[in-house]
Amino acid sequence: MRKLDTMQIQLMEESFMYNAVGIDASKFKITVTVIQPAGIVIRKPFDVLHTSNELNTLVTYLKSLEGETRAVIECTGRYHEPVVKSLEDAGIFISAVNSKLIKGQKQNSLRKVKSDPADARKIARYALDNWAELRQYSSMDTIREQLKTLNSQFDFFMKQKVAAKANLISLLDNTYPGVNKLFDSPAREDGSEKWGDYAYSFWHVDCVRKIGLKAFTERYEAFCKKHHYNFQKGKPAELFETAKQLVAVFPKEKSYKLLIHQSIQQLNLASEHIEILRKEMNQLASTLPEYDTVMSIYGVGETYGPQLIAEIGDVSRFTHREAITAFAGVDPGVNESGQFRQRSNRASKNGSTKLRKTFFQIMTTYLQNKPVNEPVYQFLDRKRAEGKPYLVYRTAGANKFLRIYYGKVKECLHNLEQDSLPPEES
Repeated sequence: MRKLDTMQIQLMEESFMYNAVGIDASKFKITVTVIQPAGIVIRKPFDVLHTSNELNTLVTYLKSLEGETRAVIECTGRYHEPVVKSLEDAGIFISAVNSKLIKGQKQNSLRKVKSDPADARKIARYALDNWAELRQYSSMDTIREQLKTLNSQFDFFMKQKVAAKANLISLLDNTYPGVNKLFDSPAREDGSEKWGDYAYSFWHVDCVRKIGLKAFTERYEAFCKKHHYNFQKGKPAELFETAKQLVAVFPKEKSYKLLIHQSIQQLNLASEHIEILRKEMNQLASTLPEYDTVMSIYGVGETYGPQLIAEIGDVSRFTHREAITAFAGVDPGVNESGQFRQRSNRASKNGSTKLRKTFFQIMTTYLQNKPVNEPVYQFLDRKRAEGKPYLVYRTAGANKFLRIYYGKVKECLHNLEQDSLPPEES
Protein backbone atom coordinates (compact mmCIF):
# COMPACT_ATOMS: atom_id res chain seq x y z
CA MET A 1 0.00 0.00 0.00
CA ARG A 2 2.86 2.28 0.87
CA LYS A 3 4.43 1.57 -2.55
CA LEU A 4 1.21 2.62 -4.31
CA ASP A 5 1.08 5.81 -2.30
CA THR A 6 4.66 6.59 -3.33
CA MET A 7 3.84 6.09 -7.03
CA GLN A 8 0.80 8.32 -6.72
CA ILE A 9 2.86 11.03 -5.08
CA GLN A 10 5.49 10.73 -7.83
CA LEU A 11 2.86 11.04 -10.55
CA MET A 12 1.34 14.05 -8.83
CA GLU A 13 4.74 15.69 -8.55
CA GLU A 14 5.41 15.09 -12.26
CA SER A 15 2.01 16.49 -13.23
CA PHE A 16 2.75 19.67 -11.34
CA MET A 17 5.71 20.28 -13.65
CA TYR A 18 3.35 21.49 -16.37
CA ASN A 19 3.30 25.29 -16.44
CA ALA A 20 0.31 26.72 -18.29
CA VAL A 21 0.85 30.38 -19.18
CA GLY A 22 -2.30 32.37 -20.00
CA ILE A 23 -1.75 35.63 -21.86
CA ASP A 24 -4.49 38.19 -22.43
CA ALA A 25 -3.38 40.72 -25.06
CA SER A 26 -4.44 44.34 -25.51
CA LYS A 27 -3.02 47.20 -27.54
CA PHE A 28 -0.21 48.38 -25.27
CA LYS A 29 0.18 45.57 -22.74
CA ILE A 30 -0.49 41.94 -21.94
CA THR A 31 -1.69 40.34 -18.73
CA VAL A 32 0.08 37.09 -17.84
CA THR A 33 -0.59 34.38 -15.30
CA VAL A 34 0.98 30.95 -14.70
CA ILE A 35 -0.87 27.98 -13.21
CA GLN A 36 -0.24 24.25 -12.81
CA PRO A 37 -2.63 21.27 -12.60
CA ALA A 38 -5.05 21.19 -9.66
CA GLY A 39 -5.31 24.97 -9.88
CA ILE A 40 -1.95 25.71 -8.30
CA VAL A 41 -1.07 29.35 -9.01
CA ILE A 42 2.61 29.85 -9.77
CA ARG A 43 2.29 33.53 -10.61
CA LYS A 44 -0.73 35.73 -10.13
CA PRO A 45 -1.79 37.91 -13.09
CA PHE A 46 0.73 40.66 -13.86
CA ASP A 47 1.05 43.20 -16.67
CA VAL A 48 3.80 43.35 -19.29
CA LEU A 49 4.14 46.29 -21.65
CA HIS A 50 4.78 45.80 -25.38
CA THR A 51 8.38 46.94 -25.12
CA SER A 52 11.50 44.96 -25.92
CA ASN A 53 12.84 45.24 -22.36
CA GLU A 54 9.69 43.99 -20.66
CA LEU A 55 9.10 41.23 -23.21
CA ASN A 56 12.71 40.06 -22.74
CA THR A 57 12.14 40.03 -18.98
CA LEU A 58 9.03 37.89 -19.53
CA VAL A 59 11.02 35.47 -21.72
CA THR A 60 13.72 35.17 -19.03
CA TYR A 61 11.09 34.45 -16.37
CA LEU A 62 9.29 31.78 -18.42
CA LYS A 63 12.58 30.05 -19.19
CA SER A 64 13.39 29.95 -15.48
CA LEU A 65 10.30 27.88 -14.68
CA GLU A 66 10.93 24.22 -13.86
CA GLY A 67 9.20 21.64 -16.02
CA GLU A 68 7.46 21.99 -19.37
CA THR A 69 6.02 25.42 -20.15
CA ARG A 70 3.36 26.16 -22.74
CA ALA A 71 1.92 29.60 -23.34
CA VAL A 72 -1.45 30.33 -24.88
CA ILE A 73 -2.49 33.73 -26.18
CA GLU A 74 -5.84 34.79 -27.57
CA CYS A 75 -5.89 36.07 -31.16
CA THR A 76 -7.14 39.65 -30.79
CA GLY A 77 -6.64 41.64 -33.97
CA ARG A 78 -2.91 42.38 -34.24
CA TYR A 79 -2.23 42.90 -30.53
CA HIS A 80 -0.93 39.39 -29.92
CA GLU A 81 1.69 39.43 -32.66
CA PRO A 82 4.60 41.18 -30.80
CA VAL A 83 4.25 38.68 -27.95
CA VAL A 84 4.04 35.67 -30.27
CA LYS A 85 7.14 36.81 -32.15
CA SER A 86 9.16 37.40 -28.97
CA LEU A 87 8.29 34.03 -27.42
CA GLU A 88 8.62 32.09 -30.68
CA ASP A 89 12.05 33.61 -31.36
CA ALA A 90 13.11 32.64 -27.84
CA GLY A 91 12.10 29.01 -28.39
CA ILE A 92 9.18 29.07 -25.94
CA PHE A 93 6.10 27.05 -26.85
CA ILE A 94 3.41 29.55 -27.81
CA SER A 95 -0.01 28.79 -29.23
CA ALA A 96 -2.28 31.48 -30.70
CA VAL A 97 -5.91 30.42 -30.17
CA ASN A 98 -9.11 31.70 -31.74
CA SER A 99 -11.06 33.89 -29.31
CA LYS A 100 -14.24 31.86 -29.93
CA LEU A 101 -12.58 28.81 -28.36
CA ILE A 102 -11.46 30.78 -25.34
CA LYS A 103 -14.91 32.28 -24.93
CA GLY A 104 -16.41 28.78 -24.84
CA GLN A 105 -14.14 27.76 -21.96
CA LYS A 106 -16.25 26.65 -18.99
CA GLN A 107 -16.20 28.70 -15.82
CA ASN A 108 -17.11 27.07 -12.55
CA SER A 109 -18.85 30.21 -11.32
CA LEU A 110 -22.18 31.97 -11.61
CA ARG A 111 -20.47 35.34 -11.57
CA LYS A 112 -19.74 37.03 -14.86
CA VAL A 113 -16.37 38.73 -14.51
CA LYS A 114 -14.71 40.51 -17.45
CA SER A 115 -11.26 41.83 -16.65
CA ASP A 116 -7.73 41.30 -17.94
CA PRO A 117 -6.63 39.16 -14.94
CA ALA A 118 -9.81 37.05 -15.18
CA ASP A 119 -9.26 36.55 -18.92
CA ALA A 120 -5.62 35.56 -18.36
CA ARG A 121 -6.71 32.94 -15.82
CA LYS A 122 -9.35 31.66 -18.22
CA ILE A 123 -6.78 31.30 -21.01
CA ALA A 124 -4.39 29.47 -18.65
CA ARG A 125 -7.14 27.00 -17.70
CA TYR A 126 -7.81 26.46 -21.40
CA ALA A 127 -4.12 25.64 -21.84
CA LEU A 128 -4.29 23.00 -19.10
CA ASP A 129 -7.53 21.45 -20.36
CA ASN A 130 -6.19 21.21 -23.93
CA TRP A 131 -2.52 20.62 -23.16
CA ALA A 132 -2.00 17.71 -25.54
CA GLU A 133 -3.92 19.34 -28.43
CA LEU A 134 -2.20 22.73 -28.31
CA ARG A 135 -0.63 23.63 -31.65
CA GLN A 136 2.68 25.45 -31.57
CA TYR A 137 3.10 28.62 -33.59
CA SER A 138 5.54 28.08 -36.48
CA SER A 139 7.34 30.07 -39.14
CA MET A 140 4.71 28.90 -41.64
CA ASP A 141 2.14 30.72 -39.53
CA THR A 142 4.11 33.92 -40.10
CA ILE A 143 3.56 33.59 -43.86
CA ARG A 144 -0.13 32.93 -43.25
CA GLU A 145 -0.36 36.01 -41.05
CA GLN A 146 1.25 38.10 -43.80
CA LEU A 147 -1.20 36.67 -46.31
CA LYS A 148 -4.14 37.44 -44.04
CA THR A 149 -2.91 41.02 -43.58
CA LEU A 150 -2.64 41.45 -47.34
CA ASN A 151 -6.15 40.06 -47.75
CA SER A 152 -7.44 42.56 -45.21
CA GLN A 153 -5.87 45.41 -47.20
CA PHE A 154 -7.18 43.90 -50.42
CA ASP A 155 -10.70 43.96 -48.99
CA PHE A 156 -10.22 47.55 -47.81
CA PHE A 157 -9.13 48.84 -51.23
CA MET A 158 -11.81 46.77 -52.97
CA LYS A 159 -14.46 48.57 -50.93
CA GLN A 160 -12.85 51.86 -51.90
CA LYS A 161 -12.89 50.85 -55.55
CA VAL A 162 -16.56 49.88 -55.45
CA ALA A 163 -17.46 53.16 -53.76
CA ALA A 164 -15.30 55.21 -56.17
CA LYS A 165 -16.79 53.46 -59.19
CA ALA A 166 -20.35 54.01 -57.98
CA ASN A 167 -19.59 57.67 -57.30
CA LEU A 168 -18.00 58.16 -60.74
CA ILE A 169 -20.91 56.54 -62.59
CA SER A 170 -23.32 58.68 -60.59
CA LEU A 171 -21.50 61.84 -61.74
CA LEU A 172 -21.20 60.69 -65.35
CA ASP A 173 -24.92 59.92 -65.52
CA ASN A 174 -25.39 63.67 -65.38
CA THR A 175 -22.80 64.52 -68.06
CA TYR A 176 -22.43 61.42 -70.25
CA PRO A 177 -25.12 58.85 -69.31
CA GLY A 178 -24.19 55.22 -69.93
CA VAL A 179 -20.58 55.90 -70.88
CA ASN A 180 -19.46 52.98 -68.67
CA LYS A 181 -21.34 50.56 -70.96
CA LEU A 182 -19.95 51.77 -74.29
CA PHE A 183 -16.92 49.46 -74.18
CA ASP A 184 -16.46 45.80 -73.30
CA SER A 185 -12.67 45.70 -73.23
CA PRO A 186 -11.22 43.77 -70.25
CA ALA A 187 -9.41 45.63 -67.50
CA ARG A 188 -5.68 46.12 -67.92
CA GLU A 189 -2.95 44.79 -65.66
CA ASP A 190 -3.06 47.96 -63.57
CA GLY A 191 -6.84 47.64 -63.16
CA SER A 192 -7.77 50.57 -65.39
CA GLU A 193 -10.63 50.20 -67.89
CA LYS A 194 -11.14 51.72 -71.32
CA TRP A 195 -14.41 53.43 -70.45
CA GLY A 196 -12.66 55.26 -67.59
CA ASP A 197 -9.85 56.48 -69.84
CA TYR A 198 -12.43 57.51 -72.44
CA ALA A 199 -14.51 59.41 -69.87
CA TYR A 200 -11.40 61.27 -68.72
CA SER A 201 -10.91 62.67 -72.25
CA PHE A 202 -14.60 62.94 -73.21
CA TRP A 203 -16.25 63.64 -69.87
CA HIS A 204 -19.32 65.38 -71.35
CA VAL A 205 -21.53 64.50 -74.34
CA ASP A 206 -20.81 67.95 -75.78
CA CYS A 207 -17.14 66.93 -76.01
CA VAL A 208 -18.33 64.52 -78.70
CA ARG A 209 -21.36 65.91 -80.51
CA LYS A 210 -20.44 69.62 -80.48
CA ILE A 211 -17.17 69.20 -82.36
CA GLY A 212 -18.57 67.24 -85.31
CA LEU A 213 -17.92 63.69 -86.46
CA LYS A 214 -14.70 64.43 -88.36
CA ALA A 215 -13.02 66.27 -85.48
CA PHE A 216 -14.22 63.67 -82.97
CA THR A 217 -12.86 60.84 -85.15
CA GLU A 218 -9.44 62.49 -85.18
CA ARG A 219 -9.52 63.05 -81.42
CA TYR A 220 -10.73 59.50 -80.74
CA GLU A 221 -7.96 58.05 -82.91
CA ALA A 222 -5.40 60.14 -81.02
CA PHE A 223 -6.94 58.91 -77.74
CA CYS A 224 -6.55 55.26 -78.80
CA LYS A 225 -2.95 55.84 -79.85
CA LYS A 226 -2.09 57.61 -76.58
CA HIS A 227 -3.53 54.83 -74.41
CA HIS A 228 -2.44 51.98 -76.72
CA TYR A 229 -5.95 50.83 -77.65
CA ASN A 230 -6.86 49.31 -81.00
CA PHE A 231 -8.61 51.86 -83.22
CA GLN A 232 -11.78 50.57 -84.89
CA LYS A 233 -12.87 52.68 -87.85
CA GLY A 234 -16.58 52.31 -87.22
CA LYS A 235 -16.42 53.07 -83.51
CA PRO A 236 -16.22 56.91 -83.69
CA ALA A 237 -19.42 57.13 -85.76
CA GLU A 238 -21.18 54.79 -83.32
CA LEU A 239 -20.10 56.84 -80.33
CA PHE A 240 -21.03 60.08 -82.08
CA GLU A 241 -24.54 58.92 -82.95
CA THR A 242 -25.08 57.66 -79.41
CA ALA A 243 -23.94 60.95 -77.90
CA LYS A 244 -26.42 62.89 -80.07
CA GLN A 245 -29.31 61.05 -78.39
CA LEU A 246 -28.16 61.51 -74.77
CA VAL A 247 -29.48 64.14 -72.37
CA ALA A 248 -26.94 65.81 -70.07
CA VAL A 249 -28.20 67.30 -66.80
CA PHE A 250 -25.03 69.14 -65.85
CA PRO A 251 -23.71 71.83 -68.22
CA LYS A 252 -20.23 71.57 -69.66
CA GLU A 253 -18.47 73.61 -66.98
CA LYS A 254 -15.04 73.49 -65.42
CA SER A 255 -16.20 72.54 -61.91
CA TYR A 256 -17.95 69.36 -63.11
CA LYS A 257 -14.93 68.42 -65.21
CA LEU A 258 -12.74 68.72 -62.11
CA LEU A 259 -15.04 66.43 -60.10
CA ILE A 260 -15.09 63.76 -62.80
CA HIS A 261 -11.33 63.86 -63.35
CA GLN A 262 -10.69 63.53 -59.61
CA SER A 263 -13.12 60.62 -59.39
CA ILE A 264 -11.45 58.79 -62.27
CA GLN A 265 -8.02 59.30 -60.72
CA GLN A 266 -9.31 57.98 -57.40
CA LEU A 267 -10.80 54.92 -59.09
CA ASN A 268 -7.61 54.19 -61.02
CA LEU A 269 -5.49 54.55 -57.89
CA ALA A 270 -7.65 52.09 -55.94
CA SER A 271 -7.59 49.69 -58.90
CA GLU A 272 -3.81 49.88 -59.08
CA HIS A 273 -3.47 49.11 -55.35
CA ILE A 274 -5.78 46.12 -55.76
CA GLU A 275 -3.80 44.63 -58.64
CA ILE A 276 -0.50 45.06 -56.77
CA LEU A 277 -1.96 43.32 -53.73
CA ARG A 278 -3.50 40.60 -55.88
CA LYS A 279 -0.10 39.73 -57.39
CA GLU A 280 1.65 39.88 -54.02
CA MET A 281 -0.96 37.63 -52.39
CA ASN A 282 -0.68 35.08 -55.18
CA GLN A 283 3.11 35.07 -54.97
CA LEU A 284 3.07 34.68 -51.18
CA ALA A 285 0.41 31.96 -51.25
CA SER A 286 2.46 30.00 -53.80
CA THR A 287 5.09 29.41 -51.10
CA LEU A 288 2.62 27.42 -48.98
CA PRO A 289 2.38 23.64 -49.41
CA GLU A 290 -1.33 23.51 -50.24
CA TYR A 291 -1.22 26.17 -52.99
CA ASP A 292 -1.28 23.85 -56.02
CA THR A 293 -4.04 21.73 -54.52
CA VAL A 294 -6.22 24.74 -53.77
CA MET A 295 -5.67 26.24 -57.21
CA SER A 296 -6.73 22.97 -58.84
CA ILE A 297 -10.22 23.18 -57.30
CA TYR A 298 -12.89 24.41 -59.73
CA GLY A 299 -13.98 28.00 -59.17
CA VAL A 300 -10.72 29.01 -57.49
CA GLY A 301 -8.43 31.39 -59.34
CA GLU A 302 -5.55 33.74 -58.59
CA THR A 303 -7.89 35.94 -56.54
CA TYR A 304 -10.07 33.51 -54.61
CA GLY A 305 -7.31 30.93 -54.01
CA PRO A 306 -5.04 33.18 -51.90
CA GLN A 307 -8.10 34.58 -50.13
CA LEU A 308 -9.22 31.09 -49.11
CA ILE A 309 -5.74 30.16 -47.91
CA ALA A 310 -5.44 33.45 -46.00
CA GLU A 311 -8.74 33.20 -44.14
CA ILE A 312 -8.84 29.43 -43.54
CA GLY A 313 -5.20 29.15 -42.51
CA ASP A 314 -3.58 25.82 -41.71
CA VAL A 315 -6.16 23.09 -42.35
CA SER A 316 -4.25 20.58 -40.20
CA ARG A 317 -5.45 22.32 -37.04
CA PHE A 318 -9.02 21.16 -37.75
CA THR A 319 -9.61 17.62 -36.55
CA HIS A 320 -12.70 16.96 -38.68
CA ARG A 321 -14.83 18.54 -41.41
CA GLU A 322 -17.48 19.82 -39.02
CA ALA A 323 -14.81 21.85 -37.23
CA ILE A 324 -13.80 23.76 -40.34
CA THR A 325 -17.41 24.43 -41.43
CA ALA A 326 -18.13 25.73 -37.93
CA PHE A 327 -15.03 27.94 -38.16
CA ALA A 328 -16.28 29.39 -41.44
CA GLY A 329 -19.81 29.88 -40.12
CA VAL A 330 -21.52 27.92 -42.91
CA ASP A 331 -22.64 25.07 -40.66
CA PRO A 332 -26.37 24.65 -39.91
CA GLY A 333 -27.25 25.17 -36.27
CA VAL A 334 -28.88 22.53 -34.07
CA ASN A 335 -32.02 23.12 -32.00
CA GLU A 336 -33.19 20.02 -30.13
CA SER A 337 -34.85 19.44 -26.79
CA GLY A 338 -36.54 16.21 -25.72
CA GLN A 339 -38.66 15.00 -28.61
CA PHE A 340 -38.53 18.37 -30.36
CA ARG A 341 -36.12 18.71 -33.25
CA GLN A 342 -36.12 21.73 -35.53
CA ARG A 343 -35.63 20.59 -39.11
CA SER A 344 -34.40 23.87 -40.62
CA ASN A 345 -31.82 26.01 -38.85
CA ARG A 346 -29.94 29.16 -39.72
CA ALA A 347 -26.21 29.06 -40.44
CA SER A 348 -24.13 29.97 -37.42
CA LYS A 349 -22.23 32.75 -39.28
CA ASN A 350 -19.29 32.52 -36.89
CA GLY A 351 -15.75 33.20 -38.06
CA SER A 352 -14.46 35.41 -40.84
CA THR A 353 -16.97 37.45 -42.85
CA LYS A 354 -14.29 37.82 -45.55
CA LEU A 355 -14.20 34.02 -45.90
CA ARG A 356 -17.97 33.76 -46.30
CA LYS A 357 -17.84 36.58 -48.86
CA THR A 358 -15.26 34.59 -50.85
CA PHE A 359 -17.52 31.53 -50.71
CA PHE A 360 -20.41 33.63 -51.98
CA GLN A 361 -18.31 34.80 -54.94
CA ILE A 362 -17.18 31.25 -55.72
CA MET A 363 -20.79 30.04 -55.64
CA THR A 364 -21.61 32.83 -58.12
CA THR A 365 -18.90 31.43 -60.41
CA TYR A 366 -20.49 27.98 -60.24
CA LEU A 367 -23.98 29.31 -60.98
CA GLN A 368 -22.81 31.47 -63.88
CA ASN A 369 -20.62 28.86 -65.58
CA LYS A 370 -22.83 25.83 -64.81
CA PRO A 371 -20.15 23.11 -64.78
CA VAL A 372 -22.50 20.11 -64.92
CA ASN A 373 -19.78 17.60 -64.01
CA GLU A 374 -18.76 19.39 -60.82
CA PRO A 375 -20.31 17.95 -57.60
CA VAL A 376 -20.71 21.39 -56.01
CA TYR A 377 -22.76 22.67 -58.95
CA GLN A 378 -24.82 19.48 -59.02
CA PHE A 379 -25.59 19.98 -55.34
CA LEU A 380 -26.46 23.67 -55.86
CA ASP A 381 -28.69 22.85 -58.80
CA ARG A 382 -30.48 20.11 -56.88
CA LYS A 383 -31.17 22.34 -53.88
CA ARG A 384 -32.37 25.13 -56.17
CA ALA A 385 -34.71 22.67 -57.94
CA GLU A 386 -36.11 21.66 -54.55
CA GLY A 387 -37.26 25.25 -54.10
CA LYS A 388 -34.74 26.24 -51.45
CA PRO A 389 -34.37 30.01 -50.95
CA TYR A 390 -31.49 31.80 -52.66
CA LEU A 391 -29.28 32.25 -49.59
CA VAL A 392 -30.07 28.78 -48.29
CA TYR A 393 -28.80 26.85 -51.30
CA ARG A 394 -25.78 29.11 -51.70
CA THR A 395 -24.82 28.59 -48.06
CA ALA A 396 -25.36 24.85 -48.42
CA GLY A 397 -23.17 24.90 -51.54
CA ALA A 398 -20.46 26.76 -49.63
CA ASN A 399 -20.63 24.08 -46.94
CA LYS A 400 -20.12 21.32 -49.51
CA PHE A 401 -17.34 23.24 -51.25
CA LEU A 402 -15.52 23.69 -47.94
CA ARG A 403 -15.80 19.98 -47.15
CA ILE A 404 -14.21 19.16 -50.51
CA TYR A 405 -11.54 21.80 -49.88
CA TYR A 406 -10.82 20.30 -46.45
CA GLY A 407 -10.53 16.76 -47.78
CA LYS A 408 -8.19 17.64 -50.65
CA VAL A 409 -5.93 19.97 -48.66
CA LYS A 410 -5.80 17.62 -45.67
CA GLU A 411 -4.76 14.76 -47.95
CA CYS A 412 -2.15 16.99 -49.62
CA LEU A 413 -0.58 18.02 -46.29
CA HIS A 414 -0.62 14.42 -45.06
CA ASN A 415 1.17 13.18 -48.19
CA LEU A 416 3.78 15.92 -47.91
CA GLU A 417 4.34 15.03 -44.27
CA GLN A 418 4.78 11.36 -45.13
CA ASP A 419 7.22 12.20 -47.91
CA SER A 420 9.35 14.24 -45.51
CA LEU A 421 9.71 11.36 -43.01
CA PRO A 422 12.68 8.97 -43.13
CA PRO A 423 11.89 5.64 -44.83
CA GLU A 424 11.83 3.69 -41.55
CA GLU A 425 9.29 6.11 -39.98
CA SER A 426 6.99 6.44 -43.00
